[in-house]
Amino acid sequence: MIKTVHVSHVGRVRSVNEDSAWIRHLEQGYILGIVADGMGGHLAGDTASRLAVETLAADLATLESGLSAHSLTAALSDAILHANEVIFQTAARDDKYHNMGTTVVAVLLNDASGIIGHIGDSRAYVISKGTVRQITEDHTLVNELFKNGQISKEERENHPRRNVLTRALGTDSEVKVDIDSIMLGKGDVLLLCSDGLSNLVTEEQISKVVGAADNPLEERADRLLHLALLAGGDDNITVALFELPDDTVLLNEKGCDA
Repeated sequence: MIKTVHVSHVGRVRSVNEDSAWIRHLEQGYILGIVADGMGGHLAGDTASRLAVETLAADLATLESGLSAHSLTAALSDAILHANEVIFQTAARDDKYHNMGTTVVAVLLNDASGIIGHIGDSRAYVISKGTVRQITEDHTLVNELFKNGQISKEERENHPRRNVLTRALGTDSEVKVDIDSIMLGKGDVLLLCSDGLSNLVTEEQISKVVGAADNPLEERADRLLHLALLAGGDDNITVALFELPDDTVLLNEKGCDA
């Protein structure tokens, strides 16, 4: 059984927490986890991230059991595109929500395998045996500059415009969803987070905290949040962890012990 936990904090500077997070073990056997980081000013960012979570949760709650990876990919992608439509239309109907949007990173787990859908700069990492691997790619101006060789990795991490998004959920009528597949091994942890964590806590710190398997998962999530606060906490901070314990019994495709 995969263990899960999520925590969120407004941070030390912001007055409103515009992040939203949601994790559920669905009746069909899947696990759905979502982190969204809203933007657009007072109320708008909070509304955008909430609408993203609510739409994905409602659309995916009625999935059939035993779906293939292809079907799960299509379902997650369709739900994110539906959320984009909901947010965009809500903003179009009310001036106070003008140009609101949100990032989203969502995982749909089926036992140890999973599908990740992603827009924006909220991230997914897998922590495995002391290593940290970033699964998602930031949809930011600074990351585009880095990929084009215009800035170094160090400049990317400290660039004054590192939070400028090139793609977000709800700001345009159409959007492209990035999809990645993952397979967790025993002892692995999947981390979903907003940039309030990833901008302030290093991968080395993430590895050390999350890899401390003797500590309860809740304690590790709280520790990550605390590290971001200690580093300044200049943004909302959200952490979601999904751990496949070492003693998990996995089933292969024939239904036998793996």
